[in-house]
Amino acid sequence: MKVIKSIAVVMGLCICLSGCKTWDNMSKTGQGAIIGTGGGAALGSIIGAIAGNTGIGAAIGGAVGAGAGAIIGNRMDKVKKQAEEQLQNATVETVQDANGLDAVKVTYNSGILFATNKADLSQASKTELLNLANMMKQNTDVSIDVRGYTDSTGNDAINNPLSVNRAQSVANFLTQNGVAYSQMKNVNGYGSSNPVASNETAEGRQQNRRVEVYLYASQEMIKAAQAQAQ
Repeated sequence: MKVIKSIAVVMGLCICLSGCKTWDNMSKTGQGAIIGTGGGAALGSIIGAIAGNTGIGAAIGGAVGAGAGAIIGNRMDKVKKQAEEQLQNATVETVQDANGLDAVKVTYNSGILFATNKADLSQASKTELLNLANMMKQNTDVSIDVRGYTDSTGNDAINNPLSVNRAQSVANFLTQNGVAYSQMKNVNGYGSSNPVASNETAEGRQQNRRVEVYLYASQEMIKAAQAQAQ
């Protein structure tokens, strides 16, 4: 039975991705409703793998529900729009969390935030991150993960702690500027793993040196959406 359900979930995802209205063009509310109905954490895992973002947040287990998924999708749609308007030097994208719910991925090229081989925030970067901090203080029901990455230059003994320290610098700055500690869920560094571009070119290495900030529905937001949908 579990196998049949998994196949059905995959088939449903394929239909969503290949239909006349593409997944990317579908409203976040519509995506949330499909995810909530179709497979909860299982579908989220599949979509997360496609997006390269498996493991954002903590899986709650079971389907969230169509109504709650739609409510959360609409809420995160507004968070994304706010990020696009207020975070001028970051790339803002929609991804899915561990529950298959809409999340927002904010990517900063590390060159914007740090000097080469350094983990101390530049003065210019503090202005950038202050915009993010102010935004998150208006969205206290949104959880935050921070991930640091490097390119493949150097070795793991250098890259791994550097990526951790950079992620921690970003997280520390956010909490020092009013973001609640309870919103910060996971702060990790991954060194040169999970590159988003080729490390064979200077342009590719620049893209790989990055800090990713994930904004996703907190347990409180999920519970509130489920209660509202009843």
